[in-house]
Amino acid sequence: MLKAKDIMTRNPITVSPETEIRQAAALLLKKRINGVPVVNDKGRLVGILCQSDLIAQQKALPVPSFFTFLDGLFSIPSAKQLEKEVQKIAAITVDQAMTPDPVFVHPEMTVDVLAGLMVDKGYHSLPVLDGEKLVGIIGKEDVLKTLSSD
Repeated sequence: MLKAKDIMTRNPITVSPETEIRQAAALLLKKRINGVPVVNDKGRLVGILCQSDLIAQQKALPVPSFFTFLDGLFSIPSAKQLEKEVQKIAAITVDQAMTPDPVFVHPEMTVDVLAGLMVDKGYHSLPVLDGEKLVGIIGKEDVLKTLSSD
């Protein structure tokens, strides 16, 4: 059975939390990748930045909806959700747009488990950690390649 270590891209391209959004977007486009791990100055994984995080900047600011129930006024979405949306839309640096504390996988995880995570949770890119060290990244394309006999 194939494992993460067999299909991962080793020595992945990374960005720092201080990287400007424009630089990160250009990097994703130039390298034709969906996501990039975000590492701090000690090389520890602190987040992941995906195309969807950057696309959020093009989204219109959601205006909270209100409804009344038993003479009470309730807002949707919550203030916390609205704050997150505003932060992503207004992001200037990677740390403002990234997904912090991303889900990661281990080198020995089997491809069927990886595929399940990607499908069930909607992940497009999964960092691979060996202990606390970032050793690779797996994208949907890497999993798809396992179906090919070439």
